[in-house]
Amino acid sequence: MRKTIPLGLAAALWAAFASLALAVAPTPDEMAAARRWAAARLEGAADAPKAEPPFSFTYDDKPSAELLASWEAKRTTRRLDDRRTEYATTYTDPKTGLAVRCVGVEYGDFPVVEWTVYFRNAGSVNTPILQGIQAIDLGLSRGEGGEYLLRGMSGDNCSPDSYQPFALTLDPGATKTFAPPSVGRPTDGVFPYYNVQVPGGGTIVVIGWPGQWAARFARDAAAGLRVVAGQELTHLTLKPGEEIRAPLVALMFWKGDDPVRAQNLWRRWMLAHNLPRPGGKAIAPILSFCDGGLVPGLKTSESLEKLFIDKLGQEQIQLDYWWIDAGWYPCKDAWQNTGTWEPDPERYPNGLRAVSDYVHARDTKLIVWFEPERAAPDTWLTKNHPEWILGGAGGGLLNLGNRDAWNWLVNHVDKLITEQGIDLYRQDFNIAPLPYWRGADAPDRQGVTENLHVQGYLAYWDELLRRHPGMLIDSCSGGGRRNDIETLRRAVPLLRSDYQWGGAETAPGNQGHTYGLSSWIPFYGQGVYYQPNSFVYCVRSYMCPSFAIVTDVRKNEMDWDLYRRLIGQWRDVAGCMLGDYYPLTPHNLDDAAWIAWQFDRPEQGDGFVQAFRRAGSPYVSAQYRLHGLDPEARYAVTDLDAQDAHELTGKELMDAGLAIAISDKPGAVLIKYKRVGP
Repeated sequence: MRKTIPLGLAAALWAAFASLALAVAPTPDEMAAARRWAAARLEGAADAPKAEPPFSFTYDDKPSAELLASWEAKRTTRRLDDRRTEYATTYTDPKTGLAVRCVGVEYGDFPVVEWTVYFRNAGSVNTPILQGIQAIDLGLSRGEGGEYLLRGMSGDNCSPDSYQPFALTLDPGATKTFAPPSVGRPTDGVFPYYNVQVPGGGTIVVIGWPGQWAARFARDAAAGLRVVAGQELTHLTLKPGEEIRAPLVALMFWKGDDPVRAQNLWRRWMLAHNLPRPGGKAIAPILSFCDGGLVPGLKTSESLEKLFIDKLGQEQIQLDYWWIDAGWYPCKDAWQNTGTWEPDPERYPNGLRAVSDYVHARDTKLIVWFEPERAAPDTWLTKNHPEWILGGAGGGLLNLGNRDAWNWLVNHVDKLITEQGIDLYRQDFNIAPLPYWRGADAPDRQGVTENLHVQGYLAYWDELLRRHPGMLIDSCSGGGRRNDIETLRRAVPLLRSDYQWGGAETAPGNQGHTYGLSSWIPFYGQGVYYQPNSFVYCVRSYMCPSFAIVTDVRKNEMDWDLYRRLIGQWRDVAGCMLGDYYPLTPHNLDDAAWIAWQFDRPEQGDGFVQAFRRAGSPYVSAQYRLHGLDPEARYAVTDLDAQDAHELTGKELMDAGLAIAISDKPGAVLIKYKRVGP
């Protein structure tokens, strides 16, 4: 019997998404809320109600609320550009010389404020103990009716349920805590991006720390919620002239009852103010190819790279980037033997330059993989500079808080980028740094090694970008385990997770990854390996703004006509992935369910819908109400497989919905729409 998912089932199951506004733009009320908050907490305006700073710490066994009230405070204001204003307040302890500087930014085009707190010893002797530094320590309130609803998602753990959304009700007395699982990578299993919804609106709270952070959401017995977050462990004395910093905190204020609109407002802010712009230009979708995962041991060579490149050229596949992954350096029998950062002279006798010149001649750029923070035994770093390694000659973590190590790394990688013709620097991080950091700390210096390493990591990328302003950086950490907002201001994750192997059995997990991650990060990537079964279904399950379909060209098993068609379809819709995002079903990994979403660019009047019928689903059709369209406009709606374009009004698509049929089990459709008239 033919079974159809009833019209509106997704909306009934996902009631919070029921009423979506046409335009995603800040309202005057949202901007006013951000202005009031910035005036009171960051600017210190005379006409603003007095409020404590939005951070806290303990110094010499005294709480910061008590200390800062008596310390001298100097305030400055400056315009960074036509959309951002900076407010800096420096509090100085007259006894010890500790200077606490809070640098905040208010955005003029989004209801967003952010701040970072710095602690510097301006005295001549070590400070008393500074501990419990919380980058954010503030209370939120709500009106009558309803309750606090904490929205977020899990981080990457290389599994189907990576990036799985959650919504937790915070009843009186409830406390929810979050932290990476003692590894030191910020999005490993957890994700420091939260949306606290209350009746009539909410606040997005995001913590930017490429290390070990911890957050607590504590509901009191009345109607308040305390939000506290920072580096997980700080108990330290600062040496003369030494400076540490707290995590970056960003808040976005939103009004109404629609969390999806709030997430799209956040996406737009991420695109406008955070996504890297190499050479001052917006990032375009990326098509790449890597042969590394197809070669045993991930040990490729100049000749093999050229063989793959030639075959793709013969098949008229025009790439944006050729990708050299792990194993191009001397590493014996395992790519994990990192620490000698030079091209292997046996496999790359002419260096990587031979490959970069080869792809540049084909109007393609070159991505090269690095993992500079991990040093294996018996490599150049551990043999020549064991004092730079937390772990010594036996291998471990390159200490980016060590100035000599930092200078060497910057200059050495800069030289490689220049001499080898590298266009995109890809940095991986397959090591848990926290045991190394904490193992290096004295009892009165707990947290300092991590803090200085994090500062060095960010400064390292800043310096590479200063020297190579047109270069893009790829953030990777065993997949997507270091994608905090500080990292994403400098890089994009071209591999959102290492959960990428297999065929149709891994496709539902990757559908779930797109579903969850798209609410928070607008630009990310993934690649799919050729599978003879359910190939179209698999390819569409992995489609991202940065994308690759990878196959072993030596086996002659690929249907190249199908490959070109799927790549053409991706190029047709990839730009829309940087528009607004609307889930059309609840998140699920159920083999008997459908999952679907919509990307929409209202300014361009186009978008697309993806829908997936899983292998165990009895339903052959579904109908989904679309969002964000102009109800009076006409849209040409095209199934990119059948090419059966027909016209519907925006009102019809949003009220009655888009009817979709999928006969295959599993199966997927890709439906594009374009505004064609008023």
